Amino acid sequence: MHTKTILPVVVLTTLALATPGCGKDSAGQRSNERWATTENTTVDLDFDKINEAYKAAEGPEDFERRVNEIYQGSEVISVAVQDLDAKTQVVTGFFDKNTDGAVQDPEKVFTIRRDITPEGTAQVQTSGFGAYSYYHSPLMSLASGMILGSMLSSAFRPNYVPVYTQPYSTPPSRASSLQAQRDAYRAANPSVDRSKASQTGRRYNNVGSNSIGGGRSGGSRFGVRRSERSRRPERLLA
Repeated sequence: MHTKTILPVVVLTTLALATPGCGKDSAGQRSNERWATTENTTVDLDFDKINEAYKAAEGPEDFERRVNEIYQGSEVISVAVQDLDAKTQVVTGFFDKNTDGAVQDPEKVFTIRRDITPEGTAQVQTSGFGAYSYYHSPLMSLASGMILGSMLSSAFRPNYVPVYTQPYSTPPSRASSLQAQRDAYRAANPSVDRSKASQTGRRYNNVGSNSIGGGRSGGSRFGVRRSERSRRPERLLA
């Protein structure tokens, strides 16, 4: 008799203890695996907009302003730009935690690599790091004649000379100015959707996805909308 009475209580207790680990936060809301949690906030970074900001930027200062308007957190994202040679440029977004103006691997948020091809076009690819390491964009092709900011379009000029062989990096003293610009942007754009996740790129170990055998999927996923991922299957009537 004791076994029949105690067993349901044990099972219910076990389920109750397991519930907080099932993709919910401390407030009881289901978490979103595209979001990264920093020390004080849950932050969304829309990489589609980051890629568009790079295409439109007139230079590193313009790009870092755009990036911080896109970023949803309270931290400032610094930017480093380096031309490895006449064809390859690497742009890095990072949290300058020690305020030395230099990129450290644990501080990286994303990198954008631009390569000029022999055909006179450019290939651009963005990769996330740390909490954003789920994001890897496909190779994006660019060509002269497209509407691009001078940060990119200058690379298509016949007499192009790399500008950032001596790397640029956001000066630590500029962080307060970037934060003030972002605050003004948010105040002027209160209706900006701050919950939109990136629709391009691929993620690894996609939590909750189905695969043969019931394990986690190691494949890639492009352009999957959040509403479609959360849609429940419908029962088919015979």
